[in-house]
Amino acid sequence: MIVCSSVDALDLSAFIRAGDAVVCGQGLAEPVTLTRALVEQRQSLGPISLFIGPTYSDTFHPGHGDSIAFRSYCGTARNAALLAARVLDVVPAHYSELPRLFARGIFPADVVLLTLSEPDPHGRFNLGLANDYIVDAARRARLVIAEISDRLPWVHGAELPDDIRPHVVVRTSREPIFLASKALDDASEQDRAIAGHVASLVPDGATLELGIGALPDLVLQALHGHRDLGIHSGVLGDGVADLMERGVINNARKPNFRGVSVAGLLMGSRRLLDFAHRNERVFLAPPGETHDIGVLRAIPRFIAINGAIEIDLSGQVNAESRNGKYVGAVGGQVDFVRGANGSPGGRSIMLLPSTAGNGAVSRIVEHLPGSVVTTPRSDVDMVVTEWGIAELRGKGLRERASALVAIAHPDFRESLERLTHERRSLHVS
Repeated sequence: MIVCSSVDALDLSAFIRAGDAVVCGQGLAEPVTLTRALVEQRQSLGPISLFIGPTYSDTFHPGHGDSIAFRSYCGTARNAALLAARVLDVVPAHYSELPRLFARGIFPADVVLLTLSEPDPHGRFNLGLANDYIVDAARRARLVIAEISDRLPWVHGAELPDDIRPHVVVRTSREPIFLASKALDDASEQDRAIAGHVASLVPDGATLELGIGALPDLVLQALHGHRDLGIHSGVLGDGVADLMERGVINNARKPNFRGVSVAGLLMGSRRLLDFAHRNERVFLAPPGETHDIGVLRAIPRFIAINGAIEIDLSGQVNAESRNGKYVGAVGGQVDFVRGANGSPGGRSIMLLPSTAGNGAVSRIVEHLPGSVVTTPRSDVDMVVTEWGIAELRGKGLRERASALVAIAHPDFRESLERLTHERRSLHVS
């Protein structure tokens, strides 16, 4: 193992070759010290490809496309600028499939850049912020370069497997990227109404999957009066830590990981990282545990809560594209939806505000534009807007359209209702 005392002493051209496929940690686990060195030294490396997840740092810019071909499974966060400049290619793939794509070499991985926390007394490194496809990429890689920071948490489940050892390390005291929660006191009445509807659908003892952001945080806030909730999710944020401290989330009724919140990524503030550090009630598991449909179906009362950009009158969900621009991801939505649909007492909830563009555009539409369907209508269970709840499971196409019109914004109901009548008279589905 080569140890560099500082990133200034790291000459990446000694390790990365022209044409290499480089994979770096995603989200808060981006090894920013290493990725900044990568973009600064890119001209000396020759053309490379770089696989990224959602990025929250200011490291990557469209101008870096002169020598870096960016690839990702999502267009979220700061990836949007790379997409707009046409230097990022998005691979539409289920999150559960990403580890297998790396393990089988379908996604190439020559060099992996990752973050690690300081080793424990037994010399074991810990991934700290993410237990994800980076492990499978590292197993295939010729070289693993690690940024080791004493500011990262040590989290149960995220121990670096014994068969993976970093070849090159750079030690830092860099703070990781943080995602600050938005002030919920400033939330709109529209979003509060959506959160209230969702909370009414969650029974005591349920195990939840939900993402990060203002709406998921509001849903968690609306669940303060619930009991014995559990977490089995792709991400864990500050709102979950809050409910765990209050005892609302205690994971008491889960068949597995009883008493433990399970997720793949930490996505939040320093408070979250400190909460998760060596906390036996927090476990970071790989996608084969967090997103596997068989695992999810075995969890009673599993409630999957996911967002949509728009939904058409048959129930098809678009969570990827807005106004012709790719802004989302397939991600784990279908994995969680299908897991919840097969869970005893489970439900899948799609939530979205009824309008966009300051009320000028309905998010419930006649049909989805283009060909982007993230979740097929055959999988969709419940849809929630601020105007109510539409139950679609088991309903025919005409019933679905009527149910969705009822929760559309009142300004658009008449035109949508007219479309449903036209469909009915023409027998169009």
